Amino acid sequence: MMRTDGAPLSIQEYEQQGGYQGLRKAFQFNPEEITQMVKDAELQGRGGAGFSTGTKWSFVPMGKSAPETKYLIVNGDEMEPGTFKDRLLLEGNPHQMLEGIIISAYAIQASEAVIFLRWAYKMSANRLARAISEAEQAGYIGKNILNSGFNIKVSIHTSVGRYMCGEETGLLSALEGKRSLPRAKPPFPQISGLFGKPSIVNNVETLCCVPHIMDKGPNWFKGLSNGDGGGTKLYGASGNVRNPGIYELPLGTPLNELIEVHAGGMIDGYQFRAALPGGASTDFLTTEHLEVKMDFKSVSACGSRLGTGTIIVLDDRTCPVGFVHNLEHFFAQESCGWCTPCREGLPWVEKILKSIEDGEGQQEDLGVLQEHTVGLGPGMTFCALAPGAMAPLKSALKYFKTDFEAHIQQKRCTYKNN
Repeated sequence: MMRTDGAPLSIQEYEQQGGYQGLRKAFQFNPEEITQMVKDAELQGRGGAGFSTGTKWSFVPMGKSAPETKYLIVNGDEMEPGTFKDRLLLEGNPHQMLEGIIISAYAIQASEAVIFLRWAYKMSANRLARAISEAEQAGYIGKNILNSGFNIKVSIHTSVGRYMCGEETGLLSALEGKRSLPRAKPPFPQISGLFGKPSIVNNVETLCCVPHIMDKGPNWFKGLSNGDGGGTKLYGASGNVRNPGIYELPLGTPLNELIEVHAGGMIDGYQFRAALPGGASTDFLTTEHLEVKMDFKSVSACGSRLGTGTIIVLDDRTCPVGFVHNLEHFFAQESCGWCTPCREGLPWVEKILKSIEDGEGQQEDLGVLQEHTVGLGPGMTFCALAPGAMAPLKSALKYFKTDFEAHIQQKRCTYKNN
């Protein structure tokens, strides 16, 4: 439900396409029934982790003994390098997400929803603000929505712009006016989140699925998938492919179909070598993985993560050392500095990679890099930023070790001037 000219759907156009029908149907059920429907639809979070959305909602305290104030937070801080799917949804059809927000807030009985938006998404902010105003005038946001007795306030918070703001608890800290530092868990946000109140943080794409589940039913949504989990997925493709962009396809669409059919294959003169399947913080998949179904379970079985589903393609004429160095430079800059391994380790990794790329590397540098993939790996740091940063490096050392060695032996980047 998007216009071909790039303009956002107005509320009238959205309603003509069936918009807000899911919300009307939602008020025919109690909140717990809606949560169960989302569980039955097998909707997995589209922000990277792929956790069951309905299960996540079920952790929120409900009933008379639950806190009166609860929050629904929309994570629109799309700062993962290579990821650009949520912007399409925010700019093209903001009412779809607003409908998802209202239904989801009703399911957890949240009284306030906050859209946490990346600072650079100025067009998204303007279009969202207009859509919120339209929805308020139509009676979809505010008090006693559609005579249901349910009230919801929706506001936009523009992020100051740090990668750490996209981490769930770092985002909550930023909303409270603090540094965007991660928090220890437990307590989990579902119990004690924003200002100590029960809070759910969901991704933009995740919430955009909710109205369709309510309108068409859980079985319909599950039937859209070709893999493990329900629904469609927004897949992205960037790099030297003919048709870079975003494609809505059944969850579980094979990687080779995504690249060869929808992204148009490689540009003439370039050959596929590998790809990061879900943004910058995922492990490389190579030619041996081209037939993998792009769902959370299948990609994990290949040693990587589906993540955001936005594929970054590495071709045979692009230096993998330089490719990874560029990513680690970003992650080193974006470390919040809260824990020592991440604060000190990522800049050191970036420095070593730069020396190798510049022809000043030593053979023992490869061992040091390998040690860092363990020392900054899962369970070794306060949050997932550093482990995510190590994912492309660890897999690059596995699949492209000869390229690292060639840089060291020939004392130059062997791809320059090719």
